[in-house]
Amino acid sequence: MPCVSAAPDGMPDLLNLLFLERFIVTTAFLHHYNFDLSYEDTGSPRTEIVSIRIFLAIVIDFFYHLTTGHQPLQINFEQLRTFLVVARHGGIRRASEQIHISQPAVTARIRNLEKTLNVTLFDRSSSGMMITKRGEALLKYAEQYLQLGELIQRDVVDTGSADLRMRVGVSETIVQSWLPEFVSNMRCVYENLEIEISVDISINLRKALLARSLDLAILMGPVSEYSVNNVRLPEFPLCWYCASNADLSETPQELFRNTPVVTFARNTRPYRELKNELFNRYGPGISFFPSSSLSASLRLVAAGLGIAALPVDLENSHLGTESVRKFSLDWTPSPLSFTASYVGDPHSFLLENAAKIALETARQH
Repeated sequence: MPCVSAAPDGMPDLLNLLFLERFIVTTAFLHHYNFDLSYEDTGSPRTEIVSIRIFLAIVIDFFYHLTTGHQPLQINFEQLRTFLVVARHGGIRRASEQIHISQPAVTARIRNLEKTLNVTLFDRSSSGMMITKRGEALLKYAEQYLQLGELIQRDVVDTGSADLRMRVGVSETIVQSWLPEFVSNMRCVYENLEIEISVDISINLRKALLARSLDLAILMGPVSEYSVNNVRLPEFPLCWYCASNADLSETPQELFRNTPVVTFARNTRPYRELKNELFNRYGPGISFFPSSSLSASLRLVAAGLGIAALPVDLENSHLGTESVRKFSLDWTPSPLSFTASYVGDPHSFLLENAAKIALETARQH
């Protein structure tokens, strides 16, 4: 593990952080010039880029300590990761919830980091924790340090054996469509990956993603936030459905006057579009049955309690095509647009790959 140096007199000294910068600059330099030793092994090239980066960084650190006489102090990834989470959320409790360790453990990591650097990183008060100037100076180094950890995770660690955890939030349209295939494809790449799945409407998934309660959200997007990366997924075309034995009115005006419309939850884009368009076309007096559950909507339609504009992809759901049938109107709502969205800072190769796997899974479905 890379280390930093303590000033001989024990006084606060931001030069203690210079090794972090030297380490990152060295690896960036080698990466930029693609410095590697490659050889053929049964026809397959093997690259030792990361090993050389780490080796040279260790050599630099060795000669630095040899010439300065400074004693090395260990700073680990978990301390810096905890520091970043506390800095972002402004408190121990929220940080504890984000990284799933106890509040005393978060406090201990921050205090140990402050003790190691001999600086105060946060000003504590009843209203929360405010980062100090020294803490702000550490931020950029901590972010780069963890990015280096991501590179090691990507290039060195065996993804099949690494213990990883990912919190995924999904809309029910995805649950009823290709979520099982996505989970299976993720497990093929990351055998020991623990996936925690939450199902909710998109507006709640967006809030959870921005609060960093979710790592990846597959929702009706994109999420318009500068810190969020959005990978657009294939759209879900919609079609009108009714019960297979339904006796529908001859005209759209009579149909919507006599038959409730089963639709998406109120706080969703499809609900607003459907309600506004039907009002503009056929006037007031239309009854709506909003539901956040697609399976419940399908059952209501199959029972003859209403009609619905639902994703065509769900036509072969567990209800089967014998329970419902398509019918045509002069207007159909726009296709549903989904994105695989994740916060891009700090960068995570796991989440980047997960969004790509979601895209490939959706295309193949």
